[in-house]
Amino acid sequence: MTDYASFLASKRNRVEPSGITDPAPFDGSSLFPFQQDIVRWALRRGRAAIFADCGMGKTPMQLAWAQRVCEHTGGKVLILAPLAVSQQTVQEGVKFNVAVTSVRSQAEVTGPGIWITNYEMLHHFDPTAFDGVVLDESSILKAYTGKIRNQIIDAFADTPFRLACTATPSPNDYMELGNHAEFMGAMTRTEMLSMYFVHDGGETQKWRIKGHAEPEFWKWVCSWAVMIRRPSDLGYADDGFTLPALDIVSDVVGGASAQRAETLSERRKARRDSLGARVQSVSDRVNASEDPWLVWVDLNDEGDELERLIPGSVQVAGADSPEDKVERMLGFASGKYRVLITKPSIAGFGMNWQHCARMAFVGLSDSYEKYYQAIRRCWRFGQTRPVTAYVVTSSSEGAIVDNIKRKEDEAKKMAEEMVTHMSEISSGEVRGLDRTANPYKKGLAEGAVSTMQ
Repeated sequence: MTDYASFLASKRNRVEPSGITDPAPFDGSSLFPFQQDIVRWALRRGRAAIFADCGMGKTPMQLAWAQRVCEHTGGKVLILAPLAVSQQTVQEGVKFNVAVTSVRSQAEVTGPGIWITNYEMLHHFDPTAFDGVVLDESSILKAYTGKIRNQIIDAFADTPFRLACTATPSPNDYMELGNHAEFMGAMTRTEMLSMYFVHDGGETQKWRIKGHAEPEFWKWVCSWAVMIRRPSDLGYADDGFTLPALDIVSDVVGGASAQRAETLSERRKARRDSLGARVQSVSDRVNASEDPWLVWVDLNDEGDELERLIPGSVQVAGADSPEDKVERMLGFASGKYRVLITKPSIAGFGMNWQHCARMAFVGLSDSYEKYYQAIRRCWRFGQTRPVTAYVVTSSSEGAIVDNIKRKEDEAKKMAEEMVTHMSEISSGEVRGLDRTANPYKKGLAEGAVSTMQ
């Protein structure tokens, strides 16, 4: 066993620093101390991932990183973000005194600086024109199709400065870590699985870390990524970063059938049979309140009926134009609209809606990640009130609820294990990283980003 562990240590790829040798301190910055140290770590690395939980300040950190890269190279940085998050980031740039310009094609990029666009617009840009790239909500590497994932990774394979920012990745989905590692150039996903993992049983999609490879795996991850759920994970004080209470209220309504729906077709039928009762329950709650409400749906019919029953509400649907989606989501953030109705797949990532402390799910899908991300649009650091989320399901949808609860318990357990493994290493990396680096020189091709030790 010891020989195998030694073998792994000898073969371990460590992503060597290739960025700015000694970034200047952020004197007078509005960044918190832990944010300043993370940004300086990422600048020294050159290619890095910041896995920071919702509300930990990913946007100001990525803006500070991009600004320093522009200053260092005299060139351009492109930020890729989900729809509507682009305009939100531009607004945050004004708040933090960092100029960010929203564009939709390369023709609009007129000179050095920070430029931002939506992921859907990537094919309108020349990646070689940029010295740095930021993937905002970089879990999109997992969520998007293989084609888009490969397009992103291939497009920026030679970009000297790369930053990926997302909330703490799903701890039971190592594919997400593998995709990030491939974006960094640290190792391909296939190489990662071959070196550190084995198949879990007969299911090819499930992998587990080889027992004696676990310490080396996390050391390798920490050579290109930092993970933080709260400042104390890296040894800082949690002042100002304590979440308010979260109350999940289960509301079970009667449907056409009391039989428990188990198969996918049975679940779909139960969902449609109970649509009227679920929609009525949510609309009654929302109409009896004067607070802002965020209502999550899964079916178009649910959204259409809720929009009809809730006066003054607006819906963001898949068929809407990008301009209408942005206007409604930002209008909800600004208080123009009191009630927003949409799907987690459309607005569940990236948006900051701390002004809202009431939400409702008009039923659930089997995706725990979508559910978790939807909750975190409101329940995030910066929220000042307790958050209440109503989960409205029919009596026959118990299997879906049980599945989400099981995934939630697994995710919490594995997240604790992940942070336990990474916190000490990450703290040392962020607060005490060696100053050795391979300074970026504009015009020189980048070599391999990892060396065998």
